[in-house]
Amino acid sequence: MLLVNGDPGETLPVADRGLQYGDGLFETIEINGQRPVFFDRHLKRLEDGCRRLSIPCPAPDILTEEAGLLCRQAPAQAVLKIIVTSGSGGRGYRRPEAIQATRILSLHPYPDYPDAFSTEGINARICQTRLGINPALAGIKHLNRLEQVLARAEWSDPAVQEGIMLDNAGLVIEGTMTNLFYVKDHAVYTAALEQSGIAGIIRGLIMELANQHQLTVNERSYSPEHLLSADEVFVCNSIIGIWPVKQVEQNAFAPGPVTRKLQQWLADYKQETLRREQ
Repeated sequence: MLLVNGDPGETLPVADRGLQYGDGLFETIEINGQRPVFFDRHLKRLEDGCRRLSIPCPAPDILTEEAGLLCRQAPAQAVLKIIVTSGSGGRGYRRPEAIQATRILSLHPYPDYPDAFSTEGINARICQTRLGINPALAGIKHLNRLEQVLARAEWSDPAVQEGIMLDNAGLVIEGTMTNLFYVKDHAVYTAALEQSGIAGIIRGLIMELANQHQLTVNERSYSPEHLLSADEVFVCNSIIGIWPVKQVEQNAFAPGPVTRKLQQWLADYKQETLRREQ
């Protein structure tokens, strides 16, 4: 099912700036037991992104009501996608004086990933497509995702589950669909995302949970050589949670104790949140 500005339908004006220029943002949200998981965090990120792009953000109560309508029609597990664009406008980059934002909410099947991806880990490769450096857009989950599209088109081997993306300076940033962490000597590291990349909901939550358990996460710039010398590597997003990485190119890793702890802390926090919201 799909709602466009609150009404059922599957059409959008061809002049919508999300279609014309990628002028908008999106959120991808897990539905568990017909409830959106970490919905408040997703709404806050959407609001922050709209503020940075100067797009009027739909009111939280409207998004909550429409998300609830879709979730009540969803199976036990599903995926909710929210898209907000700057609405329709004439030809040219300049927005209308009065922006009438478009909101699109859609329901999707939950991906059928094997349990082994969480328990045993996944295989990853390093992509040739680079992420552009742009501090003005860094961290935002905007609609311009051509770099990820091109990177994901680099492989079709089903034995490879994720691609690791570098920026134009050759530094490791993230996966094509995930944020990336590595562990070295029991310390956790992740890219700072000040120049490129997406600041994921689960990335932020992992950093919060690590801090609560006196496990420091270092945000820093690092090279592929740093990554490949790690003791543990894992990726995360709002749908998969945390997946250990067992191989990057020819380099093997084992799902280690830090990754296992973070998986458990995240699972516990998720269950606690769902219980609180019942």
